[in-house]
Amino acid sequence: MTTTGPRTAGAEARGTEANAVAESDTDRVTGDAGQERLRRWRLVLGGDAADGTGHGLSGRDVAMDGALAALYGAPEGPPRTGRERSGGLGASAPSVARWLGDIRTYFPSSVVQVMQRDAIDRLGLSALLLEPEMLEAVEADVHLVGTLLSLHRAMPETTKETARAVVRKVVEDLEKRFAARTRVALSGALDRSTRLHRPRHRDIDWNRTIAANLKHYQPEYGTVVPERLVGYGRASQSLCKEVILCIDQSGSMASSVVYASVFGAVLASMRSLSTRLVVFDTAVADLTDRLDDPVDVMFGTRLGGGTDINRALAYCQSQITRPAETVVVLVSDLYEGGIRHEMLKRVAAMKASGVQFVALLALSDEGAPAYDREHAAALAALGAPAFACTPDLFPEVMAAALEKRALPVPDGG
Repeated sequence: MTTTGPRTAGAEARGTEANAVAESDTDRVTGDAGQERLRRWRLVLGGDAADGTGHGLSGRDVAMDGALAALYGAPEGPPRTGRERSGGLGASAPSVARWLGDIRTYFPSSVVQVMQRDAIDRLGLSALLLEPEMLEAVEADVHLVGTLLSLHRAMPETTKETARAVVRKVVEDLEKRFAARTRVALSGALDRSTRLHRPRHRDIDWNRTIAANLKHYQPEYGTVVPERLVGYGRASQSLCKEVILCIDQSGSMASSVVYASVFGAVLASMRSLSTRLVVFDTAVADLTDRLDDPVDVMFGTRLGGGTDINRALAYCQSQITRPAETVVVLVSDLYEGGIRHEMLKRVAAMKASGVQFVALLALSDEGAPAYDREHAAALAALGAPAFACTPDLFPEVMAAALEKRALPVPDGG
């Protein structure tokens, strides 16, 4: 069987569609593995004359093929016959609404989210998200929230409440995923950061106690005799650490804004932490007073525009009152539109004063983003490694920063 049929959607789209077909109907029962393989290839390749499968579709597969064709068909060249694929969802909201319903019928949620993103990117459907019936039909995820945040200033009033409901659903799902684990990780870090030298037995930090007493090793007994115990106390209810989240709100950082808003709300709920949230493009906005509601934080941002990291760090620096007890987390791709050498001087000054400075190139599930490598290297030279961080790793990164220990930089970070 040849796989060189005249699909014209491009390699990336073909890969997405192949995944969609593979993940759909995973419980399909067939007595002929070869025929099932041909069926899947037929759905991926689109049924053109040169696809080489010789396989026809029927029933549910025809409807599934139509949903895929509407997104990935993208015809070129001479017109095709009515039985062959033709791409496009048209400009009407009703046809898009039907298509959104179809893909939710035929594909699992994870695939639906990918196809929605592809539809927004490939077919320019962003404007249709300004209509309430569209928002009610879509499968909500972080990427959709990022798109809505970039559009919300253009939304009619009739759509804004629906958009907020979509965003709130995603926020609630993220809080369920991360809140408890973040509080546990950071509470432990705060406890351990309060060192005691006359601890109770249950509060002895054995690793640090052994390290502090290695010179008292007794070879004849094969043990260390500790002369000084090192322990950690239980963090009091008073504030013991301060965290400043400084978030780049340029268009490429949409997912990071979503996750940072959720984590900011979680951190703000912890009594032993004082949390401040600052967002910036060429201007700086302090959204700390909105941290009790991540949805308000997100709708207080304005994705897009330029970037002035230096100005944002200058504001953060002005808010620091206890440098040795402060962690500054900069989330940015580091494409600086401001004064580069001033930005680096500010980071150096903060670190010299005792501030723990963390630079995250992204806070998202997408992996390593595009970023300014020169600026990342300059920060690393100052002792502030810059790396992309997944939401699952963020609690551990914050715990390490609060304890002033080495950050868990992922491989390749």
